[in-house]
Amino acid sequence: MAEVSVDAGTSVGAVATGAFPDHPLTDRIIDALREIYDPEIPVNIFDLGLIYGFTFDDANNVQLEMTLTTPACPVAGAMPAQVRSEVLAVGGVNDCEVELVWDPPWDPSKMSEDARLALGLD
Repeated sequence: MAEVSVDAGTSVGAVATGAFPDHPLTDRIIDALREIYDPEIPVNIFDLGLIYGFTFDDANNVQLEMTLTTPACPVAGAMPAQVRSEVLAVGGVNDCEVELVWDPPWDPSKMSEDARLALGLD
């Protein structure tokens, strides 16, 4: 699997937006993603809605699609690698491919209710 890929256009991956499979590792991966914070917004990347979804193959390889709040985000180069590292640290995950996508673009409606409350948006 490739480490990280960047798709500047439309996502063509196998991960559907908002897809979090019923799998024994799903909750542990989400917990790991909640440990990664956007450096400019004091909310984790999962609750910000930056993780569009992930899938597993039969060998517990993870394919994950994510975005950033803007293509000009200063962590665009580092964040996907950090996400990959955190997912790989979850016991039982064999490998992880992170695809950075821009379609659909991120907007505040993708945030969880907890994130909106933390930012005073509700």
